[in-house]
Amino acid sequence: MFSDNKKPRTMNEIGAQPNRISKHTKIKGDIESEADFRIDGKLDGNVKTTGKVVIGKDGYIHGKVECVNADIEGSFNGELLVSDLLSLKSSAVIEGTVSVTKLAVEPGATFNASCTMKGKGGSLNSASSNFKSSLSSSNSSNEPAKAS
Repeated sequence: MFSDNKKPRTMNEIGAQPNRISKHTKIKGDIESEADFRIDGKLDGNVKTTGKVVIGKDGYIHGKVECVNADIEGSFNGELLVSDLLSLKSSAVIEGTVSVTKLAVEPGATFNASCTMKGKGGSLNSASSNFKSSLSSSNSSNEPAKAS
């Protein structure tokens, strides 16, 4: 009846508080943790975590980030290694190199990065990307867009 109590729990499951770098805070240096991170200030350095990284609307990171999941509303410049899902909100600005398994981009996000995606079978697909996601279309007719 209570056999699931014997399973080991991760830091996030046992109620660990996420780390937070507040707005108007500037940090230079490297950070390593097992807990989640929310950055609303400025970080010039590297972040390595087995949790999730959230860059708030006013947040900025310049450096290397290694994490499981990431939600970005602010700005990032550097190397981003996400082992699962990278979610870019409409206000996100990404520059540098990105490696992900899954990518979600809201309309309006700016993604100027060299991107490598791991497929379901573990294979890598590389693409160089330089676009601004938007709701508008340059094709004014209802015909499908054609590659030239």
